[in-house]
Amino acid sequence: MFTIKSDHGLSEAGYDKIIKWARNILPEGNRLKENLYAAKSMMKPLGLGYQKINMCPNFCMLYYFENVELIECMTCGYSPNKPRTGRGKTLVAYKKLRYYPITPRLQRLFMSIGIVEHMTWHQSHDAVDGVMVHPFDGEACKHFNSVHPHFSVESRNVSLGLCINGFNPFRSFAAPYSCWLVIITVYNLPPGMCMRPEFMFLSTIIPGPNSPSWNIDVYL
Repeated sequence: MFTIKSDHGLSEAGYDKIIKWARNILPEGNRLKENLYAAKSMMKPLGLGYQKINMCPNFCMLYYFENVELIECMTCGYSPNKPRTGRGKTLVAYKKLRYYPITPRLQRLFMSIGIVEHMTWHQSHDAVDGVMVHPFDGEACKHFNSVHPHFSVESRNVSLGLCINGFNPFRSFAAPYSCWLVIITVYNLPPGMCMRPEFMFLSTIIPGPNSPSWNIDVYL
């Protein structure tokens, strides 16, 4: 049900109504979670959540690790939080970076019987000279392997591709807004798998409304 909600953009209210209907026609004592909140709580232990990280409104820095307690940007001196409007109000950041840790997702590739056998394909497939059917057949990857033999000798080491794309989530040119996504692709997998949506992992969401431009390195 949660997958259907995600695939079709179903609202929370719509999800809860469908769940209520489904619970009424299922036998008593069924274990279908009663609403979206309960479903999320059940999936939280899977460890596939995300972190919210405060960022400088001017794209200068992240308030992360040793900088998490700073009250102003080290570059421009701008505060990361909006002014308080009353006593006891919780601080609200101007901008928050959404980071989806990649390590748990990679670990799950090796935990799946149907996928783990493909995680060494990039080194085990029969390459034809002059024919490139996979990024590992290219000169760039061959050069990397020659420079870092300690990495390439273990075929289970994970090689990743990184793609960055900005778009307007509101689909309106009247109010320009640029939101940037960082997508991670697993190049260990064969061509028919590595470009499928289920193996392209959303790693980071950099909020707008403006493009980070060259400062995007701060978030990468």
